[in-house]
Amino acid sequence: MSKKRFARRDLLVAADAPTHISPPDTTDLAACIDDARQAALNGDSGPADPTDYATLRARLEAARSKFPPLYKQEFVEPYIANLDKLGAAEFTNILISDPTHEGQAGLMLDMAHAILQRAERFERPACDAFEEVVGDLYDGFLSAEDRQGINPPDEGSTPPLVKWGNPDFGPYTWPGDATSTFGARAAVVSLPPANARKGLLAWAALGHETGGHDILHADHGLQNQLASEVRQSILQIGGPLAEHLSEYWSSRIDETASDVMGILNMGPAAAIGLVGYFRALNLAFAGVAKLRSEGPVSDPHPADIVRGYLAAETVALLPFSQAGAWSKRVASETDQDAGTITLAGKVISRAVARESARRAAIAIASAKVKSLENHALGEIQTWQDSDELKVNIVRQLLTTNGNLPEEEGNARIFATHIVAAAVIEALANGRDIPVIFDRMISILAKLHSKNPVWGPLFVRHPGNIRRDLAYRFHARPEIKAAEPEGELAA
Repeated sequence: MSKKRFARRDLLVAADAPTHISPPDTTDLAACIDDARQAALNGDSGPADPTDYATLRARLEAARSKFPPLYKQEFVEPYIANLDKLGAAEFTNILISDPTHEGQAGLMLDMAHAILQRAERFERPACDAFEEVVGDLYDGFLSAEDRQGINPPDEGSTPPLVKWGNPDFGPYTWPGDATSTFGARAAVVSLPPANARKGLLAWAALGHETGGHDILHADHGLQNQLASEVRQSILQIGGPLAEHLSEYWSSRIDETASDVMGILNMGPAAAIGLVGYFRALNLAFAGVAKLRSEGPVSDPHPADIVRGYLAAETVALLPFSQAGAWSKRVASETDQDAGTITLAGKVISRAVARESARRAAIAIASAKVKSLENHALGEIQTWQDSDELKVNIVRQLLTTNGNLPEEEGNARIFATHIVAAAVIEALANGRDIPVIFDRMISILAKLHSKNPVWGPLFVRHPGNIRRDLAYRFHARPEIKAAEPEGELAA
């Protein structure tokens, strides 16, 4: 991956590639919000749940040959084997015991969808694009290249499988510790089917789902250690609300840390995308395009408004030259929506709410924790000027028919750069959102066709396939040959 704090080589770009870091331009944020709103209101629920045991079993058998060796071993065959152990009667009992498909039945059916949709080519170009993004996000935190000096994760580190469905739930994930119930060693990430065709800001949320939840669940003890760091940091605010706020943030560490990790991996696009996406959902289902200022006790997510501040403060930590400008832009958008901030029943001033978000962001990104061999998440993955330059390169391709440059090493452009570029381009150029979205899907799908994880070899992380050179040779200047003399010169 290229999104590392300590790059071994400088970014290599073509002579005509952009060499400046673009300042924030969110002129058409409203158009992006409306695009996401339309997708959220789309009622497409995707393929029907495979609730007939015999039919499902036959379809799964036909699907075996459609997967590469890695996923056959880590997901498809363990799932089928566990389904066989259940048998038709227990399969039906699970469905009856979970009629809304939000627990065990939902997990069981979603794992089946992840296998069947790929094997049966449902929304295939978008599926390939989706798979490439979640694989890249996963690779960014778990590949050996990015975890130098850190032990491999405790849970399976095979990149997730993807599926489309359950539009009422929006983007979500079943982490690896959930799918292990059925013997699998890979997570499942879901998007509403409408997002295969529109709703660009939902793709920015994938950093939260895969770069966050799935990674947090891969290292035992990581969530608790981060929660402790957040608690201690926020307690230092002092005053009568410090204890309340420390508990509020730390008890929501899964969602809080996922926001931070998504931004470490995808940069400011994930931050402004979060603000825009929440506004779109609230517009679709509550009629108001504003971040919510109330966070009930029962909600495992922090309130929208403090998640906006958390995003702004995380961007401020990123080591790229426009971090300050982007942080101010995200914070300004958040301030526009701020009402009376009430977190778990306590009214919190805007200044204290933002300070608590700042401390949470710093603790999550910078704390050196035992589960990561005394490294910090921000040391594994972060966003730099080299990533911004790649975003600028991709932006030029999103309204044309150009191809990605063929580069290797730290000069490579990855799926997260492509999604980030699409979001940033759409924010500045809202009239072309359909074109930008289609080009994003096309470029990602083409990139996926070259992904070694999905080839005939057993490859878990493409980031591990690299050469470490002791010395890098540079081309010598051409030596002009001496002019011939005599008759040869003539």
